[in-house]
Amino acid sequence: MVKKKNQSETQEGEEPGTSGDAEEMEEKKRPVFRNPNYQHQTSIGGKKKTWKSLKQILAQERSLPWPPNTPLYSNIGAPPLLKPPKKFSDISGLEAKYTDPQTKLFFSNAEEFATIRSLPSDIIAGYLNLRGANNPIA
Repeated sequence: MVKKKNQSETQEGEEPGTSGDAEEMEEKKRPVFRNPNYQHQTSIGGKKKTWKSLKQILAQERSLPWPPNTPLYSNIGAPPLLKPPKKFSDISGLEAKYTDPQTKLFFSNAEEFATIRSLPSDIIAGYLNLRGANNPIA
């Protein structure tokens, strides 16, 4: 363990705070990874570097001839998800653990199930349309 000097423990000839502590703190503050001589290049070949918007990138990709199966900015897609999508209750919007086998509506608790069973078929069809599910009740 390293002990730090207290003000009372300073040597008799030294003033508190004037020892080599200031130089040590200066050494510690300077980041090791920074190069003081580094200059960031803002120009390439005499021209200033400019940022391109997404529209410019897409237009440039469309105008150039690319070999087939080349990954471009416009056709990069995410891989398919491994987790199944979450289901939400058609009545309350809460996360649904259950599906009514008769109406195919999602519900989260017994109260919602009772509500679903008491709904007329046109309301059920409306809920299924909102969700984008096929209407099994014809």
